[in-house]
Amino acid sequence: MKKIFLTSLLSILFISISYAQDAAEADRLVGVWEPSHGKAKVKIDKIGEKYYGKIVWLKIPVDPETGEAKVDKNNPDEKLRSTPLRGYRILKDFVYTGKNEWTEGTIYDPENGNTYSCTIKMTDENTLDIRGYIGVSALGRTDVWKRLKMPPKKK
Repeated sequence: MKKIFLTSLLSILFISISYAQDAAEADRLVGVWEPSHGKAKVKIDKIGEKYYGKIVWLKIPVDPETGEAKVDKNNPDEKLRSTPLRGYRILKDFVYTGKNEWTEGTIYDPENGNTYSCTIKMTDENTLDIRGYIGVSALGRTDVWKRLKMPPKKK
């Protein structure tokens, strides 16, 4: 009986350690990233067990035509066209699958109002390959995002 109890306890311990390592590895995605076009900065956070990214900075935050904050004017849903782009969640529902890859998510492109299936691959600690596609990944486009170093918070 002691042997069964000890074996069960050790199994639970190893599973817990493995899960903690996977979670820490997956959380490396959290941070502020800049797409290659330099027009925005996107903050990726973990909510529950999934990862999401929202626009936190725009190079041109004001619409030159209206003089107001830029809004999601290309959204296919007319009700959402007045939603400010700053704070808009463009990455949704990513799940860590191991080997530096997050899948099952989508990316929204506010420049054309389209949402694409998406995978994220971390090529190094400060570089992401963001691949948006329709249908199959081979028929997509990859953009390289760079991690931004944030200044330390003042106390």
